[in-house]
Amino acid sequence: MNEKFSEAWSKMLEKLGSWFDTFILNLPNIIIAIVVFTISVIISRYISKGVSRLLEKTKLQASMRSLLSKIVSITVVLLGLFLVLGILNLSKALNTVLAGAGVVGLAVGLALQGALANTYSGIVLSYIKHIKFGDWIESNGFEGEVIDLDLRSVTLRQPDNNLVFLPNKLVVENPIKNYSTTAQSRVILECGVGYESDLTFVRDLVKKTILENFDSIENKEDIIFLYEEFGDSSINFETRFWIKSTSALEVAKAKTTAMIAVKKAFDDNGINIPFPIRTLDLPQKLKIVSGKEDEK
Repeated sequence: MNEKFSEAWSKMLEKLGSWFDTFILNLPNIIIAIVVFTISVIISRYISKGVSRLLEKTKLQASMRSLLSKIVSITVVLLGLFLVLGILNLSKALNTVLAGAGVVGLAVGLALQGALANTYSGIVLSYIKHIKFGDWIESNGFEGEVIDLDLRSVTLRQPDNNLVFLPNKLVVENPIKNYSTTAQSRVILECGVGYESDLTFVRDLVKKTILENFDSIENKEDIIFLYEEFGDSSINFETRFWIKSTSALEVAKAKTTAMIAVKKAFDDNGINIPFPIRTLDLPQKLKIVSGKEDEK
């Protein structure tokens, strides 16, 4: 038993000795590798700060600037790591790491397919000019002001002050209506008047009323008035005019103002806004028989 223990102990010492000899022989390479890796980490920090400062001059969102600077920093550190593996003559380990990284990357990509799609879409949205902070947009059935854009979603503030978070992937793949691409927005008001109304007078009255209530309209020619159809109970018309705003909320407010003003003008001039009614035309010789007479 003692002989076996002594033999094992001697083999262990021999192995440790060989490791120590290898360590001493490779000590210069180890020191150089540590220095190279330390320098790469320091350089990555300075490069990251430099890239961040350069990106501040662009129109990219803050989250995108941070992401790109981190990607550059990680790239520099990885280059330093590869140099360290080469200095230490660990080419086989390097090949193993690269092969493992490929397999792990494929597995992670499949598992996080949705998240990666949103991340990529967020980067795309940061570069295009169709959406930026403060724009009033409509997408995927939601409408509001863009207040944030990160790697996961676009945040909208709706007219009722609620927040909606739209995944970037849905925003990129679906149509976007941006109300802020022009300096003006069109207001459309639909209404109807009775068949007894003077249509020329109604048209002039509506134009005059809108002109008096909106300072952004300079003359009546800027107001479009169109009769649309002879409806079941009214002659329907549509009025269009422009306001100096790109916010859908301001458009709704302008439409409300126009409705109140037009209704008051119609009331003051005796113009009727009819609602659907049903008229029963009974024959003059119609005889109504009561139930008692039926029994007789």
